[in-house]
Amino acid sequence: MADRHVQDVIVIGAGIVGICSALALQSRGRSVLILDRPQMSQRASEMNAGAFAFSDIEPLATPGIMRKAPKWLLDPLGPLSIPPSYAIKIAPWMLRFWRASWPDRHQLALNAQASLMEVSQSALKVLVADVDGEELLQREGQLQLFEGEREYRASLPVWQRRREHGVRFELLETPDAIAAYQPGLDPRFSHAGFTPDWINSCDPARWLDRLRTTFLARGGEIFAGDVKTLIPDEACVSIRLEGKDLSAKQVIVCAGAWSHHIARTIGDRIPLETERGYNTTLPQGAFDLKTHLSFSGHGFVVTKINGGVRVGGAVELGGLDLEPNYKRSEILLKKAQSFLPELKADGGRQWMGFRPSLPDSLPVIDRSPNDRRVLYAFGHGHLGLTQSAGTAELVAALASDTSIPIDMSAFSARRF
Repeated sequence: MADRHVQDVIVIGAGIVGICSALALQSRGRSVLILDRPQMSQRASEMNAGAFAFSDIEPLATPGIMRKAPKWLLDPLGPLSIPPSYAIKIAPWMLRFWRASWPDRHQLALNAQASLMEVSQSALKVLVADVDGEELLQREGQLQLFEGEREYRASLPVWQRRREHGVRFELLETPDAIAAYQPGLDPRFSHAGFTPDWINSCDPARWLDRLRTTFLARGGEIFAGDVKTLIPDEACVSIRLEGKDLSAKQVIVCAGAWSHHIARTIGDRIPLETERGYNTTLPQGAFDLKTHLSFSGHGFVVTKINGGVRVGGAVELGGLDLEPNYKRSEILLKKAQSFLPELKADGGRQWMGFRPSLPDSLPVIDRSPNDRRVLYAFGHGHLGLTQSAGTAELVAALASDTSIPIDMSAFSARRF
C-alpha cells in the first residue's frame, strides 16, 4: 500500500449530481476520477421527466399529509404507496417523515429548499453556457392543473409561499385560460397555475451525455466499479472495489439510492429511502404538447421528450430489491389518456428507476461526520436534475474550503 497512487478527487457516481460535481471540481483545477456502478439499465438521471423544477420549493412532507397518507397507502396504484412486504422496514423512515411534516420543520425545510433552488437556478445558467447546452433545453414553462375550485383553493397557500420566495407565476381560473397555454385538456381541469420560468431538458439522457462528454474532454476519467467499502487512513481514503483498491485525497459520494450503503462503511447512518419512479415514453406524434403538465392531485406529469411524450411520476417507497410493478406505469398512462383525450398511447416504452429520498425532502450536502475528506451529495428525491448544478457548486466550495452563499445547516449529515 505504501507505493499506491493517490488520486486528487474520486467522485462515486456518474449520475447527474456526480457528473455536475466532477465538472465543478475540474473548474477549480482539481483532477477528478469518477467511479460508477456497472449499469444494468438506464438510470434515473437519464430517464426522468427532464424538468428543472425551480418553482417546486414545497417539501413532500407538508403539514397534514399524514391524514391523507392512509388513503393513499391503501391504494397499491395510488400516488403514494408502500408494498406490504416493505412496510415494516420503512417504518422508521415514515416516523421521521411524519416529524418533518410538523409546521416548524416544514418551514425550515421550505426555506432551505428555496435557497438551494436559487443557487441551482443561477448555477444552471453558468453550466449551460459552459457546455454550450442551450440547444438541449426547452423553455416552455409548466402548467400545474387542478380539478375544480376546491382543489385549486387548497393550493393557494403554496402559491403564496412561492410568491414570497420570488417564484413568478400566473393563476388561471377558467378552462379557456388554460387552453391558451395547452389546448386539448379535459375540461374537468378548471384551474391551473402557470410558471413561465420552468425549464425542461429535451432529453435528460442527452443532457447527461453532454456533461459526461465535456468532463472527459477536459481530462476526466470514468472507471466502472462497484464500491464495497471506504477505508480511511492517515494518508488518504481508500475505496475497495471487486479485486482492486483506489485511493484519493478526497472522496465525493454521489451514488444516488446506493449512497447510504457506502456512507455506512465509515460509520455514518443516514436514513435514505428509495422512491421508485415509473414512466412510459411515447413516440413523436403522440400529442401536441405545448408545455410541461403537472397533475398534482394524481402524482404524475406529462412532459415532452425528443418530440415525444413521457408520462410518469408517483411515489412507490419500495427499496432497491423488489421487482418493478409496471401496473403503475399502465395506470398513469390510462389517466393521461383520460385527461388528454387526443393522446395516442400506442408504442410506449416503460421504465422504472430509483430516486434517493430523505424524510425531510432535502439532500445531504456535507462532509462526513467521521472523516472530513469524505463529502456527501445525495438524497435529492425527484429534484436531482433540478438541483444538480447548484449542489455541484456547493460540493466544490466545501471541497476547497471556500465561502458558501447559503446556510448549509439544513443539509447536514448530522441532522438525523
